Amino acid sequence: MRPSKRLERIPPYAFAQLERRIAEKRAAGVDVISLGIGDPDRPTPPLVVEAMQEAVTEPETHRYPTNRGRADFRAAVCDFYERRFDVALDPEREVIPAIGAKEAIFNLNLAFLDPGDYALAADPGYPVYTGGPWLVGAEPVLMALQPEHGFVPDLGAIDEDVARRAKLMFLNYPNNPTGAVVPEGFFERVVEFARAYEILVVHDNAYSEIVYDGYRAPSFLATPGAKEVGIEVFSLSKGYNMTGWRCAVVLGNAEAVATYWQLKTNIDSGLFEAVQLAGVAALSPDADSEVASMNELYRRRRDLVCEALQGIGVQVRPPHGTIYVWAPVPEGFDSSAAYCEHVLEQAAVVLSPGAIYGPAGEGWFRISLTTPDERLLEAVQRLGALAA
Repeated sequence: MRPSKRLERIPPYAFAQLERRIAEKRAAGVDVISLGIGDPDRPTPPLVVEAMQEAVTEPETHRYPTNRGRADFRAAVCDFYERRFDVALDPEREVIPAIGAKEAIFNLNLAFLDPGDYALAADPGYPVYTGGPWLVGAEPVLMALQPEHGFVPDLGAIDEDVARRAKLMFLNYPNNPTGAVVPEGFFERVVEFARAYEILVVHDNAYSEIVYDGYRAPSFLATPGAKEVGIEVFSLSKGYNMTGWRCAVVLGNAEAVATYWQLKTNIDSGLFEAVQLAGVAALSPDADSEVASMNELYRRRRDLVCEALQGIGVQVRPPHGTIYVWAPVPEGFDSSAAYCEHVLEQAAVVLSPGAIYGPAGEGWFRISLTTPDERLLEAVQRLGALAA
């Protein structure tokens, strides 16, 4: 059988390839330590699990959910955004649950792009920012994130013709994979740019709750005028150790939310209501201490990794957010893939080559902090021995 031409346009999903390599090595008896995939190693907070356990016993959660979401879940999202970001939202028109951020980001491409349209995508960035447009017949146009610009795109460098054909812009701060946080004034410039070219901004807000050193990540929607030109995808996966639960929300511009809802009614049957009730518990103030505890754990791991890398001559800056360390490839390797392959073969440690996140990621590699402390320590010791 032959796959569709649209599927042939995109390469195999990078993290699926990474998982296969790890499985092959382990099947061969190699003690592989994976620092490649950002999947929290700690369990979901007990109050969230308990809310889910109670919810699944309620017959009302066993029926088809509505794509609009439970009223109490939407209210909890609004309360959280008011408390956390000082953003006021209309629960009836500006909030809708999603079956994980990945689903939401892809389906937004399907909802807003036609063949031949452009989508502006951060480079390096989450692969769905480029795979999504390709799958719907549109074209991703990369916006390079360079360290000299603080890993934010230079909006002034975007070609005028490209800007006029663009319908979506994908951004993500705190940023995966670079760990960068948004600089003062950048979101304001994005609003101005999007208004000038009638572009819908999609801010992937997956890491706002994982921050360090006193930093508090803002919501794009807190920017004046942001709801006129954009939406935000907020995910509970990383900040609440809920990657397997597939619980996210799309919020912001009411017209865009309605368009996304119209698409979803034809694609899926909504988010399991028991998961929504677990989400209510996660977004309550009672969970704040759990989030703080995880941030302290990741901060300790961040410092461990950065100190080890600096000790072997890698010039790395500790990030203020996310669960990743983004570091330059040491001298002597002609590509990020070559370095990561060398580390895998010689030290049995999995790193993510920067090039899998886009051309601007070449020359860098990513380390995930979602590995138990003792294994993370062993991994950095192996890297140190390799460099000796």
